Amino acid sequence: MEEDDDVPRLSAETFAALQEFYAEQTKREEILSKLEADNKLGEKIIFEENWQLSQFWYDEETVQALVRVIDRVLTDGGKVALISCPTLFVPLKRQIGHRASVTLLEYDRRFEVHAPDFIFYDYNHPDKLPPDMEGSYDIVVADPPFLSEECVTKTSQTIKLLAKGKIVFCTGTIMKGLVENILDLKCCQFQPHHRNNLANEFSCYANFDLDDFV
Repeated sequence: MEEDDDVPRLSAETFAALQEFYAEQTKREEILSKLEADNKLGEKIIFEENWQLSQFWYDEETVQALVRVIDRVLTDGGKVALISCPTLFVPLKRQIGHRASVTLLEYDRRFEVHAPDFIFYDYNHPDKLPPDMEGSYDIVVADPPFLSEECVTKTSQTIKLLAKGKIVFCTGTIMKGLVENILDLKCCQFQPHHRNNLANEFSCYANFDLDDFV
């Protein structure tokens, strides 16, 4: 018998998974180091918009208004899910992180630097979520990347899986009828705005009196 016969050996699948894990960890560390070197870790917005992903960041007033709403309606120990609205994550985490949890569901893997609070999310697979996330969020805030019936419908499917309470949905005013029908939300007086003015008018929808908390 050879001396190393009793040494445990990893299967090919396990070894590959382990390699992938360490590769992703290394990538996150490299991004964090770069952000730290550029003094960007203290900023609310640490990445530039990627228009190919239809990313349009909120302006400061909109960010603060939404953070204020969430802070006022969420009870201690509550859970918030942010779907496709990454610019809310840092300011919201700073505001309520000491008393509640915030999870970011996002397609752009640059935001993996926020792991373990980051969950990769592709609206094309609306139910591809960790099982423990279903029906566990007190507030779900979503801003689908595309103004299309498919994108809004599939994002709404995800919201239904996650939400057990309040819902906030920001999208183009042109999607009003669809949003109200699918999720039974009402259009708010509050209107979200973006750093770069968009041609499409945007609206905010909710299943509670959001305007009372802005």
